[in-house]
Amino acid sequence: MWGNFLNELKTISDEKLFADKLNKTLKSGGVIAFVTDTVWGIGALPDNEQGINNIYEIKNRDRSKPLILMSNKTEYLFPYLKEITPLIKTLSDKYLPGALTIVGEKSEKTPDIITSGKNTVGIRVPDNEFFKKICSLIDGHVLATTSANLSGMPSAKTYEQAVNFIGNKVDIVLNDYGYTCKGLESTVVIVESKSFKILRQGAVYIN
Repeated sequence: MWGNFLNELKTISDEKLFADKLNKTLKSGGVIAFVTDTVWGIGALPDNEQGINNIYEIKNRDRSKPLILMSNKTEYLFPYLKEITPLIKTLSDKYLPGALTIVGEKSEKTPDIITSGKNTVGIRVPDNEFFKKICSLIDGHVLATTSANLSGMPSAKTYEQAVNFIGNKVDIVLNDYGYTCKGLESTVVIVESKSFKILRQGAVYIN
C-alpha cells in the first residue's frame, strides 16, 4: 500500500523527496492533516512554536485546551513524560498502538505551549499503519496533535471531510490511501501514582 502511495504522488518521485517536503513544511511552522485509527487529526512539530500557534488559530481553539503528542512508537513519546511508572508501562503495553491517550506528568522536554501551562501531557500511538509510516519519516517522529475540525464542530472522519473542514487552512492534507479511521475518539486516562482516572470515554474500554 505504501508503494502505491508513492507511485500515486504527482509531484514527488520517491520516499526521500516526500520526507524532505514533509519535514521542510513542518520545520517552517506548517500544519499537516492526516488519518489516524480514530478520527482525522492535524499536527505540527512539538518544539515549533509557530506551528503550535498555527494549530490553535486554525481551529480557533481555546488556549486552555492542551494538545496531545502522537508517534509511531512509545519510545519516542516516553521522554516527554517525567516518569514511566509501572502503570503507564502496563497501559501502554496493553493498549498501544491503539485508541488510548495516556496522560502523565510531563518532563522538561515537553514545551509548555502544547500543555497550556499544565504539568501533564497526553501521549498516544495510533493503530494506523499509514500514520505510523508518516511519523517514521518525520524528524523526531513526534507530532503535537488535535482533531481535524474547527472547535465545537464534529471531527473529520474521512479525507473528504478533512478537506472540507480545514483543507484551506492547513499546509498539507495527506490522502489516506485506503487507511481509514473508525470515527470514534480515543479514550483519555490520567495516571496518578498507582491509579488512573478516565477523563473521556472513547473507543477503548479499560479492564
